[in-house]
Parts: sequence; C-alpha cells; structure tokens
Amino acid sequence: MRYLVIIRRTSTGYSVDVPDLPGCVATGTTVEHARQMIAEAIELHLDLMRQSGESVPAPSSSFEFAVDKDSAEELCTWVEIDDARQPVSN
Repeated sequence: MRYLVIIRRTSTGYSVDVPDLPGCVATGTTVEHARQMIAEAIELHLDLMRQSGESVPAPSSSFEFAVDKDSAEELCTWVEIDDARQPVSN
C-alpha cells in the first residue's frame, strides 16, 4: 500500500506529513531518513486506528498541492507500507 507524503526542509533536517492520515508526522535528518521514519509512523498510526476501532482510509492516488514559497525545499513522494493485516475502507 502506498501513501502520498509531503517532505519539507527544516532548519534541522526534514519534516514529513501524510495528507490521508491527519496527525501522522515524522522527522529525519535526510530525505531518505525522513521517508523511513514516516513509513514507521504510518504503520504505527494504522495499528492505533485499528485498535481504537477506527476504519483505515484507503490511500489517495492524488491530492492538491501548493508550493510553500517560504519553504527552502519541499517535495511530494510516496512511501510503501507493508500493511496486509487488514483491508482498508473505501
């Protein structure tokens, strides 16, 4: 399963968020480290959603993105999550 993520440069590294999963965020010292950290955060976030009885949303294949002109570096990408434990809701 692939989730789209937004990675932004910060003064100490990179921050990442997942538009499909509000509140699911991570940080990393490099872009690749940030991608690894958000993959772990997504897996934990989905586990917590299931434990609390929430339905897991299906990942979007697109979303509206506007460049933040105040950001030094910003990009959209996806992370692959091995989440075959339970189906997602549509």
